[in-house]
Formats: sequence, C-alpha cells, structure tokens
Amino acid sequence: MKRILTGFFTLLAVVLFAQPQPVKWTTTYKITDDAVQVTIHADIEEGWHLYSQNIEDGGPIPTSFHLDSTSSYTTSGIWMESESHVEFDSNFDMDLAYFSNSADFTANLEPSVADFVVSGELEFMVCNDVMCLPPTFIDFNVEVMDAPVPSIFKGLGTTFWLGMLGGFAALLMPCIFPMIPLTVSFFTKQSKTKAEGIFKASLYGLGIIVIYVGLGLAVSLIFGADSLNKMATNPWFNLAFFVLFVVFAASFFGAFEITLPSSWVNKADDASSNGGLLGIFFMAFTLSLVSFSCTGPIIGSLLVEAASKGSLIGPAVGMFGFALALAIPFTLFAAFPGWLNSLPSSGGWLNTVKVTLGFLELAFALKFLSTADLVWQSHLLEREMFIAIWVAIAFMTALYLLGAFRLPLDSPVQTIGVGRLSVAIVFMVMGFYMLPGIFGAPVKLIAGFPPPEHYAESKNGAYAQPLMSSVSAVDGTVSEVSYGNHCPNDLPCFNNYEEGLAYAKEVGKPIMLDFTGWGCVNCRKMEENVWKDDGVHQRLRDNVVLISLYVDERTDLPKGEQYVSEITGRKIKNIGNKWSEFQEVNFKEVSQPLYVILGHDDLTPLVEKNAYNLDVEDYIDWLDRGVAAFK
Repeated sequence: MKRILTGFFTLLAVVLFAQPQPVKWTTTYKITDDAVQVTIHADIEEGWHLYSQNIEDGGPIPTSFHLDSTSSYTTSGIWMESESHVEFDSNFDMDLAYFSNSADFTANLEPSVADFVVSGELEFMVCNDVMCLPPTFIDFNVEVMDAPVPSIFKGLGTTFWLGMLGGFAALLMPCIFPMIPLTVSFFTKQSKTKAEGIFKASLYGLGIIVIYVGLGLAVSLIFGADSLNKMATNPWFNLAFFVLFVVFAASFFGAFEITLPSSWVNKADDASSNGGLLGIFFMAFTLSLVSFSCTGPIIGSLLVEAASKGSLIGPAVGMFGFALALAIPFTLFAAFPGWLNSLPSSGGWLNTVKVTLGFLELAFALKFLSTADLVWQSHLLEREMFIAIWVAIAFMTALYLLGAFRLPLDSPVQTIGVGRLSVAIVFMVMGFYMLPGIFGAPVKLIAGFPPPEHYAESKNGAYAQPLMSSVSAVDGTVSEVSYGNHCPNDLPCFNNYEEGLAYAKEVGKPIMLDFTGWGCVNCRKMEENVWKDDGVHQRLRDNVVLISLYVDERTDLPKGEQYVSEITGRKIKNIGNKWSEFQEVNFKEVSQPLYVILGHDDLTPLVEKNAYNLDVEDYIDWLDRGVAAFK
C-alpha cells in the first residue's frame, strides 16, 4: 500500500510540474526625486498562495531576492512587501504569512549612474490546500533609464553657502576692501579695450578660486576621509579648534595680526610683475598672502567647520564658495567700472566689521569646547553655562555696535548709521531670545549648538523636575543600563544593544537603533526639532524600544570585554569604539545620526535606514512603516 501511495504522489507531482507555474512575475520601476523604486509584482492563481519574506525557520521556503553585485546603484537590500495574510498552519505548526491573488515587493535603489540594469534572482514557494510545489528560482532584470544621479555636492549646500558668506564678510575686511578699486583700475587702465580688462579681471578672479579650492583639496588629501570624520568627535581636535578660534577672535579684536612670512609675499609680488597670464595668477596669489591677516581666521574657521563634518570634499566646497564671493566683485566692477563710484569710502567701519566677526568667532569657539566637554563628560560647560555665555556675547556685540565701548583699533563713534543700528538690534534680539533657554525654554533657532537638555545642572531647566530616563519593565521594576543612561527628551532608552534587545523581546516591541554622538550637531537638531514633536515622541516612547548608542563615548569597556577587531584590526577599548565598529560592520555607515528599526532575530533592518531629516511627517511615516513591518 505504501508503494502505491508513493507512486501516486510521484505521478501527481510530474503532472503538476508539467503545468505552468501558478505565479506570474512582472518587474517595473518608478523614479522618485533621488531614488529608483523597483517593484516585482506577483499574479497568483486562485487557490494558491505565495509565502512572505518573513517566515521563521522550520516553515516553508520564504520568498527572497538576491541582487547581482554592481557599482551602478546602492541599496539597503530590504524589499518592502504588500500586506499579507497570517493564519495558523497545522502542517508546519506555526503562524504563516502568505499572499493570495497578488503581491508586490519593492526595493529602493540609490543610483550612481543614469542608465543601468537591475538584475538578480528570486526564490519562492507556492502551496494550495492539497500540496506545495518545490522551491523555484527565477531570474529577473529591469532596464532603468534616466535615473536621478546624485551630485557629488549633495548634502554640502550648507558648507558652500557658509563659504560664500565668509567670502562676502572677507570683502569687508580692511585688508581687501580698499584693494577692489585699486585692482580693477589697474586692469582697466592696462588694457587696450574694455573686453580685455574684463577678461583679465575674470582671470584674476579665476586665479583666486583656483588658489582657495586648491587649499581645500590639500586639507582633504592630507587628512583623508576617515580622519576628517573622526575630527568631529575627537575631544583633542575639538580642544585644539577651540584654542584656534579664540586666537582668531583675539586677532580680529586687535590684539595682534596673523601674518605670513614677508619673503612669501615678496616672491609672489615679483612673479606678478612679469605680466602675462602667469603674472595675473601671481597677482591673485599676492592678494591671498597680503590679506591673510584678515582672511586667515575666516579661512581657518571654514576649513575647520567643513573638515569636522567628515566630508572628503567639504573643505574644497567651502573654499569654492569663499573664493567665488571674493572673485565676483572684481569681475563685475571691471565690467561696470562706474559702479566703483557707489562703493563707500574706506574708514573705521571696516574695523567694526572685523571686530563683529571676532565676537562671532568667539561664539563658535565655544561649540568646540562644548564638544570636548561632552565627550569627556567633565560637566564643566553644561547647557545653562553655554547659553549664558552666548547671551553675554550677543549683548556685548550689540553694545559694541551701539558705541558703548571701543577696542584698540577703533575710531571714535560720532554717529550710528542705520546699518550699524540694525545689526545691533539683531544681536540684542538674539540675546533676549536665548536668555529664557537658561531656564529650560526651547531655543530652536540655535538647536544643535548648545549641549542637549539632559546635559545640564538641572535637567530641562533650572526649575524643572528631574527627568526619568530609565526603562521600566513589565513588572514595574527598572531595568539598569550598565554603560550609563543618556536619553534625550525624557525618553526611555538603553545605551547598550544587548540589554535593549533583551528588553525588546520581553515587551514584544521592535528596536530602534539611534547611532549618535556627543559631538554630533545634527543629532541634537533631530532631537530638538523632530523628536520633540508630539507624534514622534509618542511613537518613540510607546511603539519601539529606543537604543541610543554613542559612538564617541570614552568610558572604557571592562578589561574582559576589550578586544582587537578581526575586521578592522583596531583595538576596541572603550564604549564608543564598540558601537562605532558595530555601526560600520553591520550597517556600512560611519556618519551620525543613523536610525535603524530592527526585529529581534537579526540585524536586518525592517525598513530602509534613516538619517538626518527634519521632515517630521516623513519621520513619522518611517516609524509607522517600521512598526508595521515588525508586526
């Protein structure tokens, strides 16, 4: 009898295999603003069902996708699937998620070229009420055309505009502003035609751009991408930057001048007198050297700011913006020399601009000192003190502009112009705006610069109640976190992945990994501008187990937990080292913030990873999709 049944089922299988597959697959794509969505659609014959990607071990073969390796695009490897049905299957003795009639699987790709082919293999298994067909492998491919190729300058817009702002500020320096009419007059008088004068002035401006962009590229090549990224959180680098900015501020205040060796200036000046195109270039080089006492602090500030963000081309982009702002006036005034008559005459107001920038340099210096303090957890510069110093700088700047006091190089103030008064009012308003921040009021305009609210003498303000940042277990007891407890916005969180995972399994919630850092400005902006939204805050509190991992935490790991990484070869000796490698190895990212929603079984994200994004509605949608994928 057993032999008869075996033969019957074998014959049945042969008959079934001769039939067309009960699933028809089609592949399409859709282009969004900065990505390509590839969708694989399944049409399923009635009576059959296709299994989800999320099937536990011991069940049927889940649907899976394997993309061919390529450099044409990057992807998280996550395929979003349409809503499935979940029923208990007695054959496998488990709940199974499956699709009937149809199913869609979608992946987001970030293209690096405009035209490319997405190819790969999918594996699936289908069953009906009688039997299951063996796992089937199908090749798929889709040709993508006119995909949005991200610019190499993506995410560097702020750096560029800061560079331009610095360049326009440099134009108003006593070392540069008087040079505009002199240089333009030289080109126009030495040229036989107006067109020739414009051409030479344009070459002069181009020379300025080449010099400063070359300086930015040199910084990138010397330090490299990895070193630039580490600068952002390294306390010694930040302390050095603090000292550097204080020196720059003192120079602007008139304590001393930062100059280059006179031999450099003389050699460049001699070369500029040779004439020709090379002579014009050396004229630009001479301007760069001569004006260094004024531009040096601005250039240094820009390079430090760009480098500390960890971008390889950031310094070059910042210098391009700076040089472009310097070069444009020389070309425009050469084209329209009559405009020179509209320029204000040189005078004491130029030094006023210089001193005002000195106050700004002093304010930004404090940010670097704060970063070092946060990383070391020394609590010497907590949130109240930081804001108080910024308030004092704002009021002092306003009083200086109003003529309440003078610095050594200032001219006597007879009258106050409208422009000077307007700038003074701006500083005065900013001082009054920041003042309540000392006592816990929100100060979103400067979000990201002061220390976080939980890094304060009194949490969330001088008169606020202490925050409860620990995580409560189901039975009401408090789960202790072995590596500290740094939780923003009074959110319950863990600072250790293993402990957070155990708690997530206990309460049946997905995990949200928050890769952050004490020195991460964008992390603070996300916490203060996005996480404080009622909808986001509620979801982070109730729907997920938040695990905040500080990649720059300097607390040493216990001796027994220190090790040498087999992957990177680095000595992992402190908590920050551990979580930094954890992020790099498992999620192929080194920058912060990075947000990842996980289940309990592995480190495969349930939805695409998220990063710095101030769109609250988009962030809520991402959280909801992550929670839904867990269920």
